[in-house]
Amino acid sequence: MTSPSDSPLSPADPALVAAAGPMTENTFVASASGTDDPPPPIKGLRRLMWWIIPANLGIFMLWGAIPGILLPQQITVLFGEADKVANLTVVATIGAFAAMVAQPIAGQISDRTRTRFGRRAPWLIIGALAGSLALVGLAFANSLVGVIIAWTLVQISFNFAQGPLSAVMPDRVPVARRGTFAALTGIGLMVGALGGSILGAFFYNSVAVGYIVFAVFAVAMLSLFVLFNPDYSSHGLQPEPFKLGDFLRTFWVSPITHPDFFWAFTGRLLLYTGYFAVTGYQLFLLTDYFRIEAPETVIPVLGLLSLVGILISTVVSGPLSDRIGRRKPFVFASAAVVSLGFLLPWLWQDVTAWIIMTFIAGFGFGMFQAVDTALISEVLPSAKSFAKDLGVVNIAATLPQTLAPAVAGAIVLTFGYQGLFPVAIVLGILGALAVWPIRSVK
Repeated sequence: MTSPSDSPLSPADPALVAAAGPMTENTFVASASGTDDPPPPIKGLRRLMWWIIPANLGIFMLWGAIPGILLPQQITVLFGEADKVANLTVVATIGAFAAMVAQPIAGQISDRTRTRFGRRAPWLIIGALAGSLALVGLAFANSLVGVIIAWTLVQISFNFAQGPLSAVMPDRVPVARRGTFAALTGIGLMVGALGGSILGAFFYNSVAVGYIVFAVFAVAMLSLFVLFNPDYSSHGLQPEPFKLGDFLRTFWVSPITHPDFFWAFTGRLLLYTGYFAVTGYQLFLLTDYFRIEAPETVIPVLGLLSLVGILISTVVSGPLSDRIGRRKPFVFASAAVVSLGFLLPWLWQDVTAWIIMTFIAGFGFGMFQAVDTALISEVLPSAKSFAKDLGVVNIAATLPQTLAPAVAGAIVLTFGYQGLFPVAIVLGILGALAVWPIRSVK
């Protein structure tokens, strides 16, 4: 009789698990946490690591182009200058609430999905297709109610794709390579967000065409990711029983039961909110704070500068954090650099300050993005619920990006445009300090 450690289904030997075939309840999913290595990817880790970049590009180009440029411009054209801040605040707030609820639900469903294509692939495709159809609807919306409904459907659908995509790291990547994988994910995320803002500027005067272009791109990238990176079948997995009360309680991350998870969530929420409250409001800052008459001519240059800063820090920080085995120092440094960048336009109301800030803040945020995803993956409680738990913690990432116009709008209406910068600096510093109590990650 073989012992459990000798069994070909033993979770202690990922190579044997992979050789034995699809995962079962007796293997990784049954007993692992975020600090355990998963079975190796079917087509190899290297292929997966490179394909995560275009997959994230497909989603985050949407978030870079639409909330910060295309949607504000559409609202301005449809409803006029006088009420643009208030109208955008309403649309963004409702959409952000939908996104906040959608990811944990998507994760819960994804964790329980049983198909021969695995737990994540079906929702990557379904979410992308549904989101693209909603974008077509948004392109032709001509009333405030229509815009709200279409944008809310866009948020829900693409979060049904983004939630399962974020679970790829703990599902398939060994702990020792997660800093590098997080850096590549960060490249896709930030190049997507900034590339979206750059390309979005080219559709400034043809918003509907822009929506359709980004929709097609998202479907193509996510479909190719699924095609070239197949997952293990999930047919043999026994789903966890669903209890509505337990699910609803996942929206409250207890600092007592899971303190590391709580602090990681809090740190990301604060830092992201501060960063995107400023950068996500770029269009109105350029037109109303710096008095730029043709912002669409400046935005591509700003995006490229920010992109250079992000790429430099991301490429260096992720692998370096793997090498030294530490994540926290990079988070502290990133908050300091971003805060330094935001000081410039606060103290110097000139577009030159904004140009310099885009590079400095991009460098700092790239440093954070490169290691934070790896840090988050290491505080997840169980492989049975990776996507659901990441759906909860990803609220801290997606909510600030989609809610940034609403947060910024409230600040602007109360304190004026200058109020954005000190609020963002304080939030960023508090976000960095929040990771200090985490014990499972250095």
